Amino acid sequence: MAAPTQSPMPAPGPRSGEPVRLVRPAPERATSPLTGDPAWLALPSFVVGSVAFGMVLIGYLPAAASIGPMLPVIIAASIGLFVATIWAAVIGQSPQAGIYGIFTGFFMSEALLDLGTAHGWFGITLASMAQTSKLFTIAWMVIITMLVLAMFRLPVIYPVVFGLVDVSLLLYLLSIIQSSANLAKAAGWVVMAFAAITVYLFLSSASHATGGREFPLGRPILHS
Repeated sequence: MAAPTQSPMPAPGPRSGEPVRLVRPAPERATSPLTGDPAWLALPSFVVGSVAFGMVLIGYLPAAASIGPMLPVIIAASIGLFVATIWAAVIGQSPQAGIYGIFTGFFMSEALLDLGTAHGWFGITLASMAQTSKLFTIAWMVIITMLVLAMFRLPVIYPVVFGLVDVSLLLYLLSIIQSSANLAKAAGWVVMAFAAITVYLFLSSASHATGGREFPLGRPILHS
């Protein structure tokens, strides 16, 4: 008696009349070619430019001889901050990119103003130097005040730093209006104060990046 033949097993697949469903592969997670913390470059750049400004205002160098030594430092500071701005923007740190970009503009505009004044590029006469300095200082005071108001939801150390920047600009403006060397020196010491706080911020960032804890930065002024 012949053995019964077995019918072939149906191939796996959709049944007749059912639509074919395509399963899309899970999208790969996008990765940025740049990572890390741009504060490692931005904060030292800000400190070195600020210390140079502070030393000039305090009177470490005579006013007539201050542009030459200070100019390379603030140009280097502006380049470092510019690179940090691009770095922060690429990795999606928009607030940091905005802050670094603002201070890039500050240091670069100061360098251009000093260099242009020394070489007569912008037609600024000696008689209009005071008014030019007032315009520069007031314009940047407006921007820094905006930053102070925008920082109230961050740890209190940030509005304190930018508040001190604002105070130094105000004292410098008053020193121009009143032709007061003492007010200029006071502005210089305030600059050194916020530079020292920025060093603290850098050490906090370095501690966190090297496996330690961040330093206390204070509670935000606004919580909601």
